[in-house]
Amino acid sequence: MKTAFLLLCFLLVIQPAVSQVKSPEPFGPLPTQKQVDWHEMEFYAFVHFSLNTFTNKEWGYGDESPQLFNPTKLDVRQWARIVKQAGMKGIILVAKHHDGFCLWPSAYTERSVKNSPWENGKGDLVKELAAACKEYDLKLGLYLSPWDRNHAQYGKPEYVTYFRNQLKELLTNYGDVFEMWFDGANGGDGYYGGANETRKINSLEYYNWDETYKLIYETAPKTLVWGVGPSEARWIGNEEGRAGKTNWSLLRQKDELAGKVNYTEFVSGHEDGEKWVPGEADVSIRPGWFYHAVEDDKVRPLDEMVDIYYESIGRNANLLLNLPVDRRGLVNENDEARLKELVATIKSDFKTELLAKSKTSTDNVRGNSAEFAANNVTDGNKNTYWATDDKVKTASVEFNFDKPTFINRVLLQEYIKLGQRVKAFSVEAKVDGQWKTVSSETTIGYKRILRFDRVLASALKINITDSKASIVISNIAAYNAPTFVKAPNIQRDKNGTVTIKAEDDAIIYYTIDGKIPTIKSTLYKGAFKYNKAVKIKAVAINKEEKISSAISTAQYGISKEKWKVLSASSGDMNTINRIIDGNPNTDWGFGNDSNKLPQEITIDMGAVLKIKGFTYFPQQVGNNLNLISHYEFYTSTDNIKWTKQSEGEFSNIKNNPIEQVKMFGETKARYLRFVALSSVTKAQTVSIAEINVIE
Repeated sequence: MKTAFLLLCFLLVIQPAVSQVKSPEPFGPLPTQKQVDWHEMEFYAFVHFSLNTFTNKEWGYGDESPQLFNPTKLDVRQWARIVKQAGMKGIILVAKHHDGFCLWPSAYTERSVKNSPWENGKGDLVKELAAACKEYDLKLGLYLSPWDRNHAQYGKPEYVTYFRNQLKELLTNYGDVFEMWFDGANGGDGYYGGANETRKINSLEYYNWDETYKLIYETAPKTLVWGVGPSEARWIGNEEGRAGKTNWSLLRQKDELAGKVNYTEFVSGHEDGEKWVPGEADVSIRPGWFYHAVEDDKVRPLDEMVDIYYESIGRNANLLLNLPVDRRGLVNENDEARLKELVATIKSDFKTELLAKSKTSTDNVRGNSAEFAANNVTDGNKNTYWATDDKVKTASVEFNFDKPTFINRVLLQEYIKLGQRVKAFSVEAKVDGQWKTVSSETTIGYKRILRFDRVLASALKINITDSKASIVISNIAAYNAPTFVKAPNIQRDKNGTVTIKAEDDAIIYYTIDGKIPTIKSTLYKGAFKYNKAVKIKAVAINKEEKISSAISTAQYGISKEKWKVLSASSGDMNTINRIIDGNPNTDWGFGNDSNKLPQEITIDMGAVLKIKGFTYFPQQVGNNLNLISHYEFYTSTDNIKWTKQSEGEFSNIKNNPIEQVKMFGETKARYLRFVALSSVTKAQTVSIAEINVIE
C-alpha cells in the first residue's frame, strides 16, 4: 500500500514536468490546410484538348470554327483510368484556352461544344470528366484562360464580367474543383470578334484580381487558385517541369503584384517571402501542349521524365504533367506507354525503405521528450516529428544498420504546418568506418529527394547545418534504387553521318528498319553514314548488370549534304551554314537596328523533294534566345516562281522554345524561303538553330 502511494506521488510530481515541453512555435508564413492538402497531392495530370487539337496549333487565333471540334472516340474514362494507374491524384482540364472555345455549353457564348458536331451539340466535356474523376477517385481541376482572342469585348470591362460569369459556371455546376488555373499569357493579337488587331492589357490590373478571387472563394472555398493575381500556388518559372535546387514555398507576393518580381525568381521562391505560395512545375509529356501527330515519335525520353520527377516532386514542388489528348479523344498510346515506364521506374526506386529498422540517435531532442524524438522520422506518421530545442538550429540525426547496406536515395520532409525552416543540410554515409559526405543541399520543404552514387554504408547521418528556427523534421527515408541506364543519344549531321552515344560505356544496339533493337540487332561500333530517309532505334545495355535502357528513336528525311544557303538579307554569311548543319546546338543570327525585320533566307536543297511541312529550331543556348514570333514560309522549284505555303505565329515559343512544326499540303520543292517577320521581344535581331523540312 505504501509503495503504491509513493508511486502515485512520483507520477503526480513528474506529470507537470512532461507537460511543460511545449511544441515548437510556428515560424514565418504558414500553409493553409487547403495548401497542405494540395502539397500532399504531389502529382497530377494536365489535359490540353480543344479546337487546337484539330487545327494543329498551340495557340488558336480565335477565328476557328467550332465545327472543327469532332473527336471520334472520346473516352474521358480512359483518361481517368490512365491517370489513376499512374498514381496521380487528379486532372486539370483546359476548359477554355486562348482561342475562347469552351468545352462546356456556356450560357454566355456560342463558341462552345454546343455548336460542334460532337454529340450533335448536346455534349458537355467538363461534366463527363467530372463524373469520370468521381468514379476513379480523382480530384478535378480546371484551367480557364483569362485571355480570349475571340471575344469582341476583350480589353474592356464587359469582358471581365463575361470571364467571371464563366468562372461561376465552372465552379457551381461540376462539383468540387481542387485547383483553378489562370495562365499568365494575356493580351496580344487576335480575332476579337472580327477586329483582327492587337490588344494590350495590364494583366495585374485589368481583371481586378482581388474581386475575382473574392468571387472564387465565396463560390468555392475549397478551390486553390494558381497563377496570375494573389494566388495560393505559383508557376515554377519554366515549362520544363524543373524546380530549383533551392526552392522555398515562400514568395514576396506583394512585390510580385506590384510588378517587381521577375518570373525567373519563381524557380526558387523567396527565402524572405511574406506569403506561403508553393511552386507547381508544369511540363508536357511531349514537346507541345496540344496533340500533334508529327510528335508521336518525340515523346520525352524516359531518362528525361525520371529527371523531371526528381527535380520537381524531389525539390519541394508539385508536378503537373500534361497528356495531350489526340484527335480521337484518347490519351495517345505512345504517351501512355512512356507514362507506364516512368511509374514503373519510380515504384522500383522506392520499393524498399531502409531506415525503419535502423537504430536512430541524435544530438538534440526538444526537452528530451519522447514526443519529439528522432525515431519519429521513421515511424510512417506524417503528424509526428523530430524537433530540437528553440535555440538549436544545427543538429544531426544518425541511423545505424545491423549490417552494411547499399543506399543511393534519401528522402526528407519538414513538418510544414509549422513553416519551412531548413536553409542547408548534408548527408553522410559511414563507408569502411569513415564518414563520407554524399550530398550537400539547401532547402527541404514539403519533400526533398536526393540521388547520389550508390554507397555501402554501415550508418547514415543527416546534418542540418543551417535553419531559420528550431528544426522540425517529420520524415527521413532511404532507398537503394536499381541502376538506371539512360537511353542512347542519336544524332545525324547534314552529311548523313550518324553517331550514337551512351553513358558509362554501355553497349549499344540499333536498327534502321523501325524494329525494336535487341542484343541480336546490329552492334554499334562507331559512326556510320546513312543518307536516306530512316527511322533509327537504339538501346543501351549496362555491361556489368545487364540492365537495358529505354529505346531511343530518331527519324530523319534525306540528309542535307546537298543543301546550300543561297542568300540572306543580313547576317554573317561565313557562319550561316549553322542553320543547316544538323546540330540544334549551333545557331546563327540576322537582323539588327540597321537591317530591321522582316529578314529572310533562301535555301537550295539540291534536288526536288516532296515536302509537307517545315520546322524552325530556335536557339537553345544563352540568356537571350532572340526568338522569332511570326514568320512566312515559301517554296519554289526554280528559284523564280514562289508559293507561300505557311504563315503565322510560333505560339508560346517564349515559354517553350522547342522545335516549331508547321504542316501544309504536300508540294514539290527545291528552294525554300523563310521570312522572320517579328521577334518575341520586339528586338530587331533574331536567330535560327536549324531549318528542316518534313517529307
